[in-house]
Amino acid sequence: MHIVFKHDENVVRILMLAAASLLALSAAAQQYPSKPIRLIVPQSAGGSTDLVARPLAQQLAQTLSVSVVVENRPGAGSVIGTDLVAKAAPDGYTLLAVAASVTMSPSLYKLPFDPLRDLAPISQLTSLPNILVVHPSMPIKSVKELIAFVKARPGQLNFGSSGIATGTHLSMELLMNMTGMKMVHIPYKGGSLNVNALIGGETQVNFSTISTALPHVQSGRLRALAVSTAKRAAAAPDVPTIAQAGVKGYEYSSWIGLLAPAKTPQAIIAKLNAESIKAMQAPEMKAIMAVEASEPVGSTPDEFDAVMKTEVARWMKVVKAAGIKSE
Repeated sequence: MHIVFKHDENVVRILMLAAASLLALSAAAQQYPSKPIRLIVPQSAGGSTDLVARPLAQQLAQTLSVSVVVENRPGAGSVIGTDLVAKAAPDGYTLLAVAASVTMSPSLYKLPFDPLRDLAPISQLTSLPNILVVHPSMPIKSVKELIAFVKARPGQLNFGSSGIATGTHLSMELLMNMTGMKMVHIPYKGGSLNVNALIGGETQVNFSTISTALPHVQSGRLRALAVSTAKRAAAAPDVPTIAQAGVKGYEYSSWIGLLAPAKTPQAIIAKLNAESIKAMQAPEMKAIMAVEASEPVGSTPDEFDAVMKTEVARWMKVVKAAGIKSE
C-alpha cells in the first residue's frame, strides 16, 4: 500500500503550478507580441536617447506588426523611468531605452532598483565616442605630451565637463586614475557650455561628445588628441584611440541600450534582440546615427550584459577613488 503524506501533496501541487506557469509563459512568448508595446525613455523628448528611441520604435512597429509607443518619463537623473521598467511585468510589453548613465548611477545614488538584478539586457544599440580635446594654444599634440605636461604641473590645469558625474566627467576621471594626472574639475551645465569654456580659455582640456566638439576641431578652434572608444571613430578616422596613443586598456563609450524587466522570457528577449539589430541597420537609422556621429552596435544580450557588469564595477572604483559626490 502506498501512503501519500500531506507534505508530498504540497510538493506535487507546487510542481504542477510551476509547470503550468512555464507552459503559460512559453505560450505567451510564442504569441508575442499580441498587443502594443511601451518603450520607456527616462529622458525628456528631444534628448539623445529619445532621438534613437523614436525611430527605433517605428522600425520595431513595422517588423513586429504592433504599435510601439514611446513614453518619456524623465526625472531624478533617469531613475524614475528606469524604476518604472524595473518594476513592470516581465512580459515584453514594457521596454527601456536608456543611456550608459544607468551603469554610473549605482556609484552615486541609493537606487530603488539594481540595474544588474532588475533589468534584462536586450541589446546595446549605439556607441558614441568622447573626444579628448585641448585649446590650440596649449603646447600639446598627443596624449603622451598631455600626460607629461599635467604631471609636471599637478593641480594647475582645469578640465571641463558637461556636469558632475556625467560621461564627460567620469571618462576624464578614468584617464586620470589610469595615468596619475591631477587636474581641477570645472563642471558646466551641458556639452555646449563645456566646449565653449574650452574655446574661451576657461579650461585647458576636456572630453566632449564627438558630435559637439568635432566642428570646432575642423575649424581649428580646438585640437583633437584621441577618441575614447576601443576603435577609431568613423567620424574622425585620423584621430587615434587613447589606447593607441599609449594608455593601454583605456576605453569609454557613451551608449544607448535596450532593456526589459528581469525574468522576461528568453524567447521574447531573443526576438527583441533580433528585431532591434535589424532595426539599427535600417538606412533611416544609420542616417540618424551619422548626424550624431554615433555608430550602431547591435550586440547580443550576453555581450550587453557583460558591458553593463564591467561598467558598474569600473565606475564604482573610479567614483570612490576620486571622491565624487552626486549633486
